[in-house]
Amino acid sequence: MTHFGFLSTYPPTRCGLATFTEGLADALSGDTHETTIVRVLDVRDGRPGPAVVGRIPITAELIAGNRVSMRTSVRALDRCDVAIIQHEYGIYGGPDGDEIIPLLRSLATRSIVVLHTVLDAPTPHQRAVLDTVCKLADYVVVMTANARDILRRTYNVRDSKVRVIPHGVPVPIPARPRMRTESRRILTWGLISPGKGLEWGIRAIAQLRDVVPPVEYLIAGQTHPKVLAREGERYRESLHELIAELDLADLVTLDDRYLGADQLAELAAESDVVLLPYDSHDQATSGVLVEAVAAGIPVVATGFPHAIELLAGGAGLIAKHRDPQSMADAIRIIIEEERTAERMHEAALRDTHDSSWPVVAEHYRAIATRLAAVAA
Repeated sequence: MTHFGFLSTYPPTRCGLATFTEGLADALSGDTHETTIVRVLDVRDGRPGPAVVGRIPITAELIAGNRVSMRTSVRALDRCDVAIIQHEYGIYGGPDGDEIIPLLRSLATRSIVVLHTVLDAPTPHQRAVLDTVCKLADYVVVMTANARDILRRTYNVRDSKVRVIPHGVPVPIPARPRMRTESRRILTWGLISPGKGLEWGIRAIAQLRDVVPPVEYLIAGQTHPKVLAREGERYRESLHELIAELDLADLVTLDDRYLGADQLAELAAESDVVLLPYDSHDQATSGVLVEAVAAGIPVVATGFPHAIELLAGGAGLIAKHRDPQSMADAIRIIIEEERTAERMHEAALRDTHDSSWPVVAEHYRAIATRLAAVAA
């Protein structure tokens, strides 16, 4: 029996890392594995709410800038056989999240660090932080071959400790979503913040007014909590202003609810295209992208690394960054050519066969088994 510990944001926090950790922890826990959750909590986020969210209790909290919480977190993780630590620059305290370094140095148990961002052009301090994090980890997991290649050429990381394990997804839905006859729905979901490129997606819809049946664009998601604390709803309000300016109120809807997995699955099943118009050229991992492909919905995404890699098998199309016409042209191909959508659905199911959470969890179990053998 392996006792897994997790250091990460975690529900009730709403973010991609929290969703990832919940999915992996659930898949790894089962009936024969203990699980410890140490929730990373920015002091500005306030208290976490209920101690149990879903099936696994939160054992401890790591609060940015709080040394007592760091000692408590280390003790909790040291009671585990293996600690699985999510790394993202923005979730830990200190410049570029460097407060994670003393925690890793204090940790006695074996560790697997999962990198959610691997910058191709880091600042010197960002490079130093990630180099040190990887040096202190027993294994380093990235989710794409592109991220592994960046590690090799940009960072000082021993190649033998790096593993590529895809982002997990719920068990894929085999049935193809029904192509609706009254309209064609384009869907974007996830926490909203500047850089998501939603303004370009809205402008793309303006290029599709001639489509029959008409296109409707649904943007589902709350404003990112940190953006909300820093800027309020400024970005969302700018989107509403753009919709009004382009006279798209009848075609574009912003739903500001945070939707659960069942609600998102229902929305996806009623959609014809998932649009990811992200501004970033560097995004190494996108949970929304993986979930969209796993649902079998054709995807139009800008050319960030994860999209280029995941859609290479035919599950979607790449559009140019900040180019509404390019996005509109890609959407038009999918919604006007029925066979194209069918081929993309078939490709999506092939591409995500090995990415379901149970399969992904087995890769982490294999690493844990190897670490246990070395320790013995």
